[in-house]
Amino acid sequence: MVRHSELQRQVLSLYRQLMRASQGKPGFVPFVRSEFRRQATLSRLDVQRIHFLLRRGRRQLFQLQEMYKALSPAAPHS
Repeated sequence: MVRHSELQRQVLSLYRQLMRASQGKPGFVPFVRSEFRRQATLSRLDVQRIHFLLRRGRRQLFQLQEMYKALSPAAPHS
């Protein structure tokens, strides 16, 4: 079994969250995949850049969730 650093676990978790949030939204899944693949060549030692990209990814996840929350019909009130 492969052991990942805490930073690697955070990146993988963000990837999974973005992939789940992107399901059913045209064009988002390929975009998420391509962005993560594009950044995969980043050195593990470039921790500052990785943290920056994590923050940016979390903001994008939040915006994606909020955008589709606002567009989805409101749940009926009981």
